[in-house]
Amino acid sequence: MKYGLLTYDENKRFFNVGDNVQSLAAKQFLPEVDVFLNRERLGEYDGDPVKLIMNGWFTHNTHNWVPSEKINPIFVSFHMNNTAASAMLSEKGIAYLKKHEPIGCRDQFTADTLKAKGIDAYFTGCLTLTLDSYKVDDSERGDDIYIVDPLYSYPRPEKVFYNAKLTVKNILNGQAFQLGKKNKHLKKFISKELLETAHFVNQEPPSNQYTDEEKFAMAEKLLNNYAKAKLVITSRIHCALPCLAMGTPVIFVNGFDSFVDSCRFDGILELFNRIDINSKTGETTNNFGLEGKIDANTIVKNLEKHHELANALKEKVNSKLNS
Repeated sequence: MKYGLLTYDENKRFFNVGDNVQSLAAKQFLPEVDVFLNRERLGEYDGDPVKLIMNGWFTHNTHNWVPSEKINPIFVSFHMNNTAASAMLSEKGIAYLKKHEPIGCRDQFTADTLKAKGIDAYFTGCLTLTLDSYKVDDSERGDDIYIVDPLYSYPRPEKVFYNAKLTVKNILNGQAFQLGKKNKHLKKFISKELLETAHFVNQEPPSNQYTDEEKFAMAEKLLNNYAKAKLVITSRIHCALPCLAMGTPVIFVNGFDSFVDSCRFDGILELFNRIDINSKTGETTNNFGLEGKIDANTIVKNLEKHHELANALKEKVNSKLNS
């Protein structure tokens, strides 16, 4: 049996390093990687039979669902977004998932959606919770604080100016005002000094001209940086979840209003020290007793609720790979 690993290149304007982080989580379980398979073209695969861990978001290209019969799927940490569910759960799609049930789901929303169609499904959490292999000794932890894509669902200049000309109409519609809202809201719970001294990271670079090797190298570098960080503040689950695995103190900033985003977090948000923010008013609440603003001296301890999920995932994947 050969082993495959997911890659991603469906969007030529942006790519999400978090996708490659998810593949690194899968890769650590594989004895070797024989073939790279693009997530959006699994139905086209016609090579040797291959085992493939099916973790992460599925899928942007719903017209190419279901995967090839040459792929032996291992369904753990599977997410079916509400934007794709109606197309993926066609008669053909349901039959495919039932053939490979039970389906381990990254979030409770996906598990409930599949169960409603008569598919045996259960909540596993995300495979990135098993990335404790990147953990370092406490003696290697430095003073660096990373702020990673906070409130990235807010309008961002690189996407606004790429996707549309900033015309008078856009300005009147409030688009220009929206671009400054993120900084205004961040200042309500992060100190001015920390905003000036922290390392800011964009996990969705505004270009997709990188090779798969370069993408995986970027993901590896970020994980190694986060592993040694004093604190990470982020709205990216594929930054926050690996931080839990690596023992890095992390605060998740939840400012998502749309169901497209929030359905991904069902069952996951409970794992984090969290700041919840009203995207309209900027009003914040938190679940870890924060008073005042986060600064360079803020000390938080992770909730450590993830270990049961991580251990179960390791056991499940290893069992499926060896069967």
